[in-house]
Amino acid sequence: MKHGLPYARRGQVIGLLGGSFDPAHDGHAHITREAMKRFGLDQVWWLVSPGNPLKPHGPAPMGERLERARKVMQHPRVKITDIEAKIGTVYTAQTLEHLKRMYPGVHFVWLMGADNLASFHHWEAWDWIITHVQVGILARPGQRISARMSKAARKYGRFRLKGRKGHLLAGSAPPAWAFVNVPMSDMSSTRLRAEGQWKARDKSDPDQG
Repeated sequence: MKHGLPYARRGQVIGLLGGSFDPAHDGHAHITREAMKRFGLDQVWWLVSPGNPLKPHGPAPMGERLERARKVMQHPRVKITDIEAKIGTVYTAQTLEHLKRMYPGVHFVWLMGADNLASFHHWEAWDWIITHVQVGILARPGQRISARMSKAARKYGRFRLKGRKGHLLAGSAPPAWAFVNVPMSDMSSTRLRAEGQWKARDKSDPDQG
């Protein structure tokens, strides 16, 4: 660990799954395991965010979300982190720029759901993200069509690894991105809060971005 941050060796491929995790649930754990397998990742780091700049209200306190995430996701190659809070970044592009500078020789793959790809062009410096790190898209059945029609998918369509080539993503130079179909649990952070299984102050559900 450096300055309380996870350890990674040169040459390793680290998947980054960002979000509020408000709260973390089995669906997050499931897509994490699938991403490691489908994209050939050495580790996955959960980036539990301080808040989402696209959402007006903040999530539950960081300590509560980290504690819950560590109970939900117990795997030797998955690290639960508050990196963005530690390095003081707000936007994904800022976080990635810092990590690339702090971990020379480490390859980062940004992981996100197909629903996030549909709105990806609204993210701060989204072009910079897709041209500097590989992007792995985890799609529920039925989500691929809307994601493929997104501005980002149309602009960078020629760089998509098609078919069953997702395992080549880690070794491809950006821009490079891939879809994998991942049957997901219908459990969600929003549903958990609605059912009263997650009690937290100042509730909202800022996912990635």
